[in-house]
Amino acid sequence: MNITNEQTPLQKKLDRIAEGIGKLGLLVAILTFIAIVISTLIKTIQDDKKDFDMTFVTAICNGLVIAITVVVVAVPEGLPLAVTISLAFSVAQMQKEENLVRKLQSSETMGNANEICTDKTGTLTQNKMTVQSAYLQDKILDGEVNPDVMQLQSAATIVQAVIMNCSAFIEPKRNNDGQITGEGDVTTGNVTEVGLINYLVKAGADAKA
Repeated sequence: MNITNEQTPLQKKLDRIAEGIGKLGLLVAILTFIAIVISTLIKTIQDDKKDFDMTFVTAICNGLVIAITVVVVAVPEGLPLAVTISLAFSVAQMQKEENLVRKLQSSETMGNANEICTDKTGTLTQNKMTVQSAYLQDKILDGEVNPDVMQLQSAATIVQAVIMNCSAFIEPKRNNDGQITGEGDVTTGNVTEVGLINYLVKAGADAKA
């Protein structure tokens, strides 16, 4: 809750544009007012019928109003609204493509992306680990289950090393009420250790004993 929202690159650019336009509008307004004042002075001095009366003051006030109008018109008040509407339209288009966007800034971020690197996370898997290959005694045993493991001289040592040093265990299958179903055994615990034990069991090791 204490984290402050930083401006996006587009918002920073819009602020710089608005500031630049505002400064330019102010400069033009000042020059316009000066031009009107000088023009009014020259006309008043050259015309003998005119004097520095209320007519002169009214002309100066009209010049000031014109200058203020230039400043007001120069400020791009509708620019942030137009950008927000554009981002909202982009979000609506993405939603039609079954892509839900929670923040309007996401459209801006994706618009600035040239390359996207992504990775498959655990939310897309079944959280089940299986041994794909084993390297034992200078041999690579490919496949999920390879009975040749038990034929190696170090098989007994490997089996004991895996089983005795893991927290996973084999138990009878149970239903939601905790009662044994009689449908065989199931290995539970750490998914990596479960994968190793299942590999040894299918290869012929008596892991349950």
